[in-house]
Amino acid sequence: MFFHIVLERNMQLHPRHFGPNLRDKLVAKLMKDVEGTCSGRHGFVVAITGVDNIGKGLIRDGTGFVTFPVKYQCVVFRPFKGEILEAVVTMVNKMGFFAEAGPVQIFVSNHLIPDDMEFQSGDMPNYTTSDGSVCFGAWLPLALNFCIGTIKDDFLGVINDPGAAA
Repeated sequence: MFFHIVLERNMQLHPRHFGPNLRDKLVAKLMKDVEGTCSGRHGFVVAITGVDNIGKGLIRDGTGFVTFPVKYQCVVFRPFKGEILEAVVTMVNKMGFFAEAGPVQIFVSNHLIPDDMEFQSGDMPNYTTSDGSVCFGAWLPLALNFCIGTIKDDFLGVINDPGAAA
C-alpha cells in the first residue's frame, strides 16, 4: 500500500533561478511537479521525503535552461489487487456506493454488497444491516485511480465508528 522508494527525474530550471538558492529552487520545483502525481509503475507520489543527489546540470542549446538529474526519496501509495483498505463513503444510491481511499475512487455495486444489507432512501441514503449498522467499504483495485470494490466476503463490510452517534 505505502512504500518508501528512491526515484530519479530530470528537472529543467530557468536561468533566472541560478544563484545561491539554486538547490532550494530545484527542490521546490521537484515537490511542485512530483507530489500528487500518479505513475502506473510506482503509484501515487504522496510526499518527497528527501533529496539524495543533484547531478551536474546540462545546458540546453538555444534556451538557456539547464537540466539537472535529481535522485530523491518519496512515499508512494500503490494499491494491489486483493488488498483491503478502509475507505470513506462519499455517495450512496440504489446502484451501490462510491468511496475514497486516499486518491483512489471506489465503486461498490449493490451486487457486491451482502444480501442482508438493504438500501435505505431518504434524506441520508445508506445501506443498513438488520442490526442497524451503516455500511462502509473495503475494496479490490481495478486501476490506479478507480476501483471496483466488494464487501461481500469474509471480514469485509461494516466498520463501527466509536465516535459516531448511536
